[in-house]
Amino acid sequence: MAKIEVVLVKPISGLGKESDQVQVAAGYARNYLIPEGFAIPVTEANKRQLAVLKMRQIARESRELNAANELVASLSKLLLTLKVRTGENGRLFGSVTAANISTELKQQFDVDVARRKIHLENPIKKLGEYVVELRLHGEITAELRVKVESINQAAVGEAANTAEASIKAKPA
Repeated sequence: MAKIEVVLVKPISGLGKESDQVQVAAGYARNYLIPEGFAIPVTEANKRQLAVLKMRQIARESRELNAANELVASLSKLLLTLKVRTGENGRLFGSVTAANISTELKQQFDVDVARRKIHLENPIKKLGEYVVELRLHGEITAELRVKVESINQAAVGEAANTAEASIKAKPA
């Protein structure tokens, strides 16, 4: 089977990252990678373009690393409060997922963290305070404190107070 060398313009899982020079089947390169803009054939002119791509990649990774370090410093100070509906015994209707945490971070603190970077062993299903791991960049992780509160906690408390008051008000 004929193989040709191409330079990847975009990262492709299982093949390589941007600006990698890889050897692939000729048909795969000719019919998919090159027409879709994922790769370019290796020529002298493209080797110069490869050098430019590598410089861009180094600059982008440096920016991402700096942004992740700044985000770690700011997130360690935050306490994210999530208000959820609960039943009578304090159990949640549904659960708190990484998508919920990502949305609330954006709304409360204007911090944009992708849901796939938020690592939960299991979805949160009870009220309380939790520590959630955020995998921001390669080896950089941060911990975010998340407090899950009930929306209807005040309503439950008011109902209990009203019930106590009506019991006291009734004559024996």
